[in-house]
Amino acid sequence: MQEITKESIDKILSAYPRDRRHSLAMMQDMQHHFNYIPEQGMKALAEYLDCPLSSLYSMATFYRALSLKPKGKHIIKLCDGTACHIRGSVNLITGIKRELDISPGETSGDGLFSLETVNCLGSCALAPVMVIDGVYYGKVTLEKLPEILNQYRELSEGGAEA
Repeated sequence: MQEITKESIDKILSAYPRDRRHSLAMMQDMQHHFNYIPEQGMKALAEYLDCPLSSLYSMATFYRALSLKPKGKHIIKLCDGTACHIRGSVNLITGIKRELDISPGETSGDGLFSLETVNCLGSCALAPVMVIDGVYYGKVTLEKLPEILNQYRELSEGGAEA
């Protein structure tokens, strides 16, 4: 995650004209840069566009891909669609809760992991499916879960990016 500074926010905003139609794109860029949209980013955006902060917040809370809370370094997306649900995704949610002490929508205390449940990842034949930082894991079992999560812990400890 990048440090949040006025300069880094201004750099994102100045890449766009002062036009409200670009507000979603600016929020997406902040999300990508900081791994969430910081409060100071929202305030700077409202000032930059000369629009009410409340209208930006309504947009940011409407889109599920945007987050107003810091997310972990590694984003776990766990499918809970029909095929995955039938094949045990609920057990995996329980396993992640046991391993990381987080529920869907939460971030681990060490800031390494965030858990999101999604309706479909388009890989039903591999159910249950989990994606971490864009890497797909199919036919995940409770037994495989600690090994998968430890890979990301080790990456973080080694200072390498996932």
